[in-house]
Amino acid sequence: MQSQDVAPRPSSSSEPLVDVEQAEAALVEHYPRLVRLAYLVLPPRLGRGRRVLTAHALVQRALPRGSSPAQAIPAQSTGRGTDPGYSYVRLHVVRAALEADRPRAGRSRSLSAQLPPLLPQVWGLRLFPRSGGADELALDQRLAALPGPARAAYVLRGLEKLADHTVREVLDAAGVADPGAALRQADRVPAQYALLESPEFDPCSLQARPTDLMRRRRHTRAALAAAAALAVCGALLVLPGGGWGPDGAAAPAYARNPSAEAALDPGRLVRAAPTAWRTSARLDFSVWPARGGLTADTALLRRALAVWARPGESVRVSATPGTASGGPAGPPQLLYAGTVDHARVVLLYDGLRIARYAEPKDSTAGAVLDLARVDGAAGGRAAAVVLGRSDGNVRYLTAPWVRGAAERDLMKPAAAPVDLGLTDGVTGSLASPVQQTGACASWHVLQLTGASGTHLLTDLGELVPAGLTTGRPTAPHEVSGEAGLRAWAPLACGLAAVRAQGVRSVNTWEYAEQPLPDASGTATWACTRADTWRGDGPRVLAQFRAPGGKYAAVAAQGEDVPDCGARDPHVLAGVLWKSGAGDWYLLAAGSRDTESINASGGVRGASQGHLLAVAATRGAQATLKGTLADGRPVEPLR
Repeated sequence: MQSQDVAPRPSSSSEPLVDVEQAEAALVEHYPRLVRLAYLVLPPRLGRGRRVLTAHALVQRALPRGSSPAQAIPAQSTGRGTDPGYSYVRLHVVRAALEADRPRAGRSRSLSAQLPPLLPQVWGLRLFPRSGGADELALDQRLAALPGPARAAYVLRGLEKLADHTVREVLDAAGVADPGAALRQADRVPAQYALLESPEFDPCSLQARPTDLMRRRRHTRAALAAAAALAVCGALLVLPGGGWGPDGAAAPAYARNPSAEAALDPGRLVRAAPTAWRTSARLDFSVWPARGGLTADTALLRRALAVWARPGESVRVSATPGTASGGPAGPPQLLYAGTVDHARVVLLYDGLRIARYAEPKDSTAGAVLDLARVDGAAGGRAAAVVLGRSDGNVRYLTAPWVRGAAERDLMKPAAAPVDLGLTDGVTGSLASPVQQTGACASWHVLQLTGASGTHLLTDLGELVPAGLTTGRPTAPHEVSGEAGLRAWAPLACGLAAVRAQGVRSVNTWEYAEQPLPDASGTATWACTRADTWRGDGPRVLAQFRAPGGKYAAVAAQGEDVPDCGARDPHVLAGVLWKSGAGDWYLLAAGSRDTESINASGGVRGASQGHLLAVAATRGAQATLKGTLADGRPVEPLR
C-alpha cells in the first residue's frame, strides 16, 4: 500500500530520488515561501483568516507520513536547477492547494484539504496578512476571478520564476487536466509579479484581531452558564458560611454595557456645530463639523460603527503602529459621510483615534477599516485626513478653518503651488509619493492655508499626513517661506525611509556648513528627525550635501535616539568624501555647540570646534567622539 502523501506516479530509473531528510530540510529552509505559495493558490472564497491557517497546514503536511528518515521518494523535474527536495515539497503544496478548490466527491482525496486544518489552530483570534496598497488589492481581485489551475500557473510563473514548459510539468504532476489552458487563462492577468512578494500575500507576517465576540458569546453562553452553575453548586457544598464574598458596586455578570451600546447607535453620534471652531480654545478634530452628502444615511453609519467595533473576516483592517484597534468606548464624533470616487466613506473620531470606513458604492462587500492615532493633534497636525486613494492620487478632507489647498513639488522650491480647490472641505486629487517607484524625481506635498497659518503636509501612506517643519529642534517652524522650501528640496527623497511608521511630524535642520579641504566649495550638514504619534520609535538621519549636488546623501542614521530632538538638540556624524582630484577625506560635523571632535581607528585626527577634516584612505573605518562646551560627550549617529 502506498501512502496518499507520496507522489502517486511510479518513479522511473531516470527520475532522481529524494531522501525524506532532504525533503524535510527543503521544507524547513523554504517554509515562508512555500506558505506564501499555498496562500496564493488557495481559493479566496475561504477568507483571509482560514487561508492563512490552511496554507500553513498544507505545507506542514507536505512530507510523507510514516516514512523512515532513510526512505527515498521520487522527485519531480522542475528546471532552473531547483534542488529535488524543494521541487518535491512544492509539488505536494500545489496539489493540495488545488484540491481545496475542487468540489467534494464522495471519499475523494481532496476532502482532507477542504476541511478546516487540524493543526495549526488559533482560538479566539483572527490572523491575516497586513493590508497592502491599491495595486495589491487589484491583483488579489484579479487572481480571485481565475480558476485554481490558472491561479497556480500565474503564481508559479511570478513567485517561483518558472518557465512555461516547467509550469506545465508541475501542473500536470499536480493533476491538472489541461495545463495549457491554465497558462492561457493566467495570461489575462497583468504580469505584476513583484507584487506577489508584498506583505499583502505574506501569511507568515500576520495581524491579529478578535473573532466575532458577540457571536462567540451567544454560542458559548449556555455552556458557560451550565459550567458556572455546577461550579457554584460544588463550591457552596464545600465553602463555609455564605460562599464567595460580595462584589460591591459591580454589575451582575453579563450585564449590558450602556456605553458600548451607545457607541453602536448612529443616533448618538456627536456632531460639532459648523461654527464651533471659531470660538474654540483649540483648533483640533473635536471642532470639525460633520460634512458630506451621506451624514443622514443611518444604515451606512450603523455599518461603519459595527465594523469598527467588530470587523468581520472579509474586512481589511489597517492601523498605524501604536494604534489600538478596538471599538470606541462611547459615541464617537462624525467628521464625514459621503461618496468619494467609487466608494462610500465615513470618518469618525473618538478623541484619540481617527477611523475611516469605506465600502464600494454598489455593495457592502470589500469593506475597509483604517485607524490612526491622533491624540494631542492641533493646528496643522489636525488640518487634514485622507478620504480616499485612487490611481496613485489621494484626496483629503480638510479642517473647517482651512481656506486654501494647493499641491507643491518639494523638490522644486521655486515653482509656484498648484491650486487643488476645496469643495465642502474636500480637496482635488493630489499625486501621492507613496506609489512612487524608481528614481526619485519629485515629491508632491499638500500646502494648506487658513486660520492656523500655512502648513506643509506629506502623505506617508497613512490616514493622517505628516507635518513638515524646519529649524532648530527646540524651536521648529512651519515650512512656509522660500528658505524652508530650499532646505527641504535636497532632502525630500529621504522621506521614503519613514513611510508607514506612524509619523506625526518630520523636522529638518541644517546644523553645520563645512568648507571642503580642496577649496571646491562649502558642504552642508542636515539632520532630519521623524517623530511618531506614539512617542517612541523616532528615526533620525544625518545627511551630507556637497556643493552643487541635487540630493543629500545619508551619512548616518539612528532609531529610538534623542539626537536632533527637542530633548537633545545635538548631533554628530561623519562621512568619507572623495575630492575632485581623487583624494579621500574623513569629514565630520557636529552642532555648533560642539567644542571638539576626535577621530580614532582607521583614521586619526582631532579638531577644536564643531568641524573636522582629515586625510583618509578609501574604505577606512573611524570612530568619532565629540565634546560639548559644558564637557558632556556627544556620540555620533551610526
